[in-house]
Amino acid sequence: MLYWLTLLSDDGGFFNLFRYITFRAGGAFFTALIFGFVFGKPLINVLRRRQGKGQPIRDDGPEGHFVKAGTPTMGGLLILTALLTSTLLWARLDNPYVWMVLFVTFSFGAIGFADDFAKVSKQTTAGVPGKVRLLLGFLIAGLAATWASAFHPEELQNQLAFPVFKEALLYLGYLFVPFAIVVIVGAANAVNLTDGLDGLAIMPVMIASGALGVIAYAVGRVDFTEYLDVHYVPGTGEILVFVAGLIGGGLGFLWYNAPPAAVFMGDTGSLALGGALGAIAVATKHEIVLAIVGGLFVVEALSVIIQVLYFKSTGKRVFLMAPIHHHYEKKGWAEPQIVIRFWIVSLILAMIGLATLKIR
Repeated sequence: MLYWLTLLSDDGGFFNLFRYITFRAGGAFFTALIFGFVFGKPLINVLRRRQGKGQPIRDDGPEGHFVKAGTPTMGGLLILTALLTSTLLWARLDNPYVWMVLFVTFSFGAIGFADDFAKVSKQTTAGVPGKVRLLLGFLIAGLAATWASAFHPEELQNQLAFPVFKEALLYLGYLFVPFAIVVIVGAANAVNLTDGLDGLAIMPVMIASGALGVIAYAVGRVDFTEYLDVHYVPGTGEILVFVAGLIGGGLGFLWYNAPPAAVFMGDTGSLALGGALGAIAVATKHEIVLAIVGGLFVVEALSVIIQVLYFKSTGKRVFLMAPIHHHYEKKGWAEPQIVIRFWIVSLILAMIGLATLKIR
C-alpha cells in the first residue's frame, strides 16, 4: 500500500525510498514486531478467558508436559494478524506472488484454526479429521501451484529446477501441480509436527523463511541471477517483504512463547507458516532447496513416518517417541536443551541452503 507513495516522488525525494524492496522489508519487519509486542498480551488474555482449560495435553505424551495444562492455544493468530497488517501495508499489492503466498498462508491458517477450535471446545486432542485436513490442504495447494505456474516465465513453467546444477531443468508437465501440492502440504504438516515444545517451531520457521526470503530477492533481480547463474523469476523479490513481516511477527510471538510459554502457536500458526514456506519455495522454483533449509522439519516428519511404518510391520518402535524431539525428551534431555540445539541445526541447514545459490 505504501509503495504507491512513490507517485509523490518524481524527483528522487523521500518517498522514493518506498520503491526499494529492502526498505519496505525493513518497514514490514518493525511493523509486525511492534504489532506483536503491543497486541500479544491482550490477545493472550482473551484466549485464556475464552478457552478456559486451554489446549488439551496428550495422555501418552512426556510427563513434563502435564505442567503446561491450562496454557491457551491459537497464538498463531498473533503472528498471522501481524503478518497480514505488515504485508498489506508495505508490499506491492499488484504482485501475484504476494497474493499467492498470502492465500496459502491464511487458508492453511483457517484449517488450523478450525482444528484448534474443535480441540479446545471439546477438550480433546482429536480435532478436525486428518483426511478432511489433507483434502482441504490438497485443494488449496493445487490452486496455489496452478496460480504460481501461470505467472512463472514461459521457460520455467512446469519445470523443476535443481540447486548446484544450475542449467538442469526437469520438465514435469502435468505432474508439476501434484509435485507442488506435495511440497506445500508436506511443509505445512512437517512444521505442524515440529510444534511440540516451547519455542521449538517458530525459530526454525523464521530461519528457514529468512533463507527463502534472501533467495526470493536474489532470483527476482536479473543482475543477481546473472551473477549467481540461477534462474530469473521476475516479481519474486517482493516476497522478501512478506518474509520480513513473518520474522517480525514471529519474534513478537516468541516473546510470549519462550519457555515457559504463555501461549501455544497451535495448528493455527504451524499449518499456516509451514504452508507459507512451501508456497515461497514453489514461487521461487526452489522446492528442492526447501528440503535443505527446512531439513529439521523433514527429519521431524520422517521420524513419525518411520515410527508408524516400523511399528505396523514389527510391533516395535525405532524411537522412544515420535516426533523425534519427544525421543530426546524421553532420553532425559531438558526441553530448553532440545530447543536450542534444534535452533542451531536449523541455522546450519539454512546456511547450507543459501550456499547452493553460489555453488556450481
